[in-house]
Amino acid sequence: MIIRLIIFLVLNFAALGIGGFFTGPGVSSEWYQTLNQAPWTPPGWVFGAAWTTIMICFSFYMAYLWGDTKNIKLLGGLFALQWILNASWNPVFFYLREVSFGLALISVLTILVGFFLFFYWSDLKLKSLLIAPYLIWLMIATSLNAYILINN
Repeated sequence: MIIRLIIFLVLNFAALGIGGFFTGPGVSSEWYQTLNQAPWTPPGWVFGAAWTTIMICFSFYMAYLWGDTKNIKLLGGLFALQWILNASWNPVFFYLREVSFGLALISVLTILVGFFLFFYWSDLKLKSLLIAPYLIWLMIATSLNAYILINN
């Protein structure tokens, strides 16, 4: 379990690191700050705190799930897709400033994380709640992305 947890921590934080590398100043950028943002947009520091918590919880979730599920190939493919979508959103949204493509990416990612929660519930039961912060945050982030698309 410990080895799986360390592997997923490294993989998940690598996705954040890659996304962050291509993001540049991100939420503090002049471009982002001049956008008409949703009234429920949290302050910039919340993003880092949220993603740190989310990735720790998701790493535990994946470490447990990897040990409990029967179809490792499916789980590996779903995790890889989640990883690519997660690492891609920041560069697409902040670096390329492709708000509509960003909304498409984050919408698919949100659906995928929701799929994880419900599809693997029978394997993990209450441990599945470890993925809930990820799903909740993605729903908020998707709404923020959609608001920016509609109002700018």
